Amino acid sequence: MRLFEIKPFAAALGAMMVASAALAAAPGEIRIGYAISKTGPYAGGASTTVLPNYQMWAAELEEVGGIEIDGKRVPVKFFEYDDRSSSEEAVRAVERLINQDKVDFILPPWGTAMNLAVGPVLDRHGYPHLTTTMISDRIPQLQERWPNLFAFTLTSSDYAHGVVNVLKRLRDEGRIASKVAMVNVADQFGVELAKAARTALAEEKFDVVYDQSYPLGSQDLQNILNEVRRREPDAFLAFSYPPDTLALNDQAQAIGFNPKVFYTAIGTVFPVFKDRFGQNTEGVLGLGGMSPDVPSIADYRERHEKMFDRQADYNGSVVTYATLQILQQAIERTGGVDRKAVENGAIVGQGAAADLALDPAVQRAYLGVAAPAQSA
Repeated sequence: MRLFEIKPFAAALGAMMVASAALAAAPGEIRIGYAISKTGPYAGGASTTVLPNYQMWAAELEEVGGIEIDGKRVPVKFFEYDDRSSSEEAVRAVERLINQDKVDFILPPWGTAMNLAVGPVLDRHGYPHLTTTMISDRIPQLQERWPNLFAFTLTSSDYAHGVVNVLKRLRDEGRIASKVAMVNVADQFGVELAKAARTALAEEKFDVVYDQSYPLGSQDLQNILNEVRRREPDAFLAFSYPPDTLALNDQAQAIGFNPKVFYTAIGTVFPVFKDRFGQNTEGVLGLGGMSPDVPSIADYRERHEKMFDRQADYNGSVVTYATLQILQQAIERTGGVDRKAVENGAIVGQGAAADLALDPAVQRAYLGVAAPAQSA
C-alpha cells in the first residue's frame, strides 16, 4: 500500500530522483486528458473538488508557457470529456483519450465508483493514477493489483472510526446516549462507509436503531427522516453525496428534526452548504477538513477564489491541486512523458510544499501547496 508521510520542505531535490528519461529530448507538446462528471448526480462534487483545480492548473500552465523540461517550456494541451456520472461512459472516455487522443497522462475522475471503474484501464495501459476522491477499504488490495495507483485519501474504516470516536467521546462526557440512526447513498462510497460504520459502532457498543440506504440521485428523503425521527436517536449519520447532503439538511429543518449529533458526509464542507444554510450550518458535522491558516493553503485558496469568484471546499480541493503539482514536478524531473519514469518520480514529489516519501509505516498527512511558477 502506498502510504505517504509528509516531511519538511527541502529546496534541493535533484539528488532524490535520477531517471534515464531526463536524458531524452523534450517533447514538443504534452497531452493531458480527463473524463469528469459535468452532468448527473456526481456533477456537484466534481465541479467543486476536482474540475476547478484542473482548470486552474491549465490556466497557470498556459500563463507560463507550459511545463519546464530541461530549461525549456513545453506547451500542454488538455482534452476533456463529460462522463455524465456514468461508470460505463467514464471507461469509454478514458479509452478514447488513450486510443484516439493519444494523451500522455490522464487525470482521475471524481468519486469512489468512477475511480474504481477507470482504475483497471489506467493500469492496463500504464498510466499513473493519482486520485484524491476514492474512499475504500480495498485501497491496499487495489494498489497491489494496480501498482500505478496513488490514493491520497484514507480508507472507509478510517473515516468511519473518525466519526464514531467523536460519538464515543460525547457519550463518555455524558452529552449523548447510545442510540444512532444511519443512512447511506446506495453507491460504492456510501455502501463502503456504512459497512465500516456498522463495524465501528458495534465495537463501541452503540445501539443502531435505524439503518437504511437510498438510491443515488434521491432528493425526496423526508419519509426516511420522519422514520428516523420516530426512533429518537441521539446521533444521525448520513454517508451522503452532495445533492443528498443538501436535501437531508433542508428536509430535516423542514420537519424539525434536530438530534444532538447531525452528520452528513460529502458536501458539508462545500461553500454551497454554508451559502445555503447560513447560521444553520453551526453544529452540523461533516466529512473532511483542512487548515486554511497554513500560508501555502491560504495562498491557494486566495488564487482559487480570484479565478472562480467562489471559495474552494474545505477538504479535497487543495489535495487535488497538490497532486497536479506532484505530477508536474515528476514530469519536470524525469524530463519527458515516459509514464513509468513519471510514476516512479511521483513517489518522491514535492507537492504540498513538502517532500512525499514512501513509508508503509505511517498514514498520509497533508500540509499545503506550493505557489505556481511565475511567468518571466
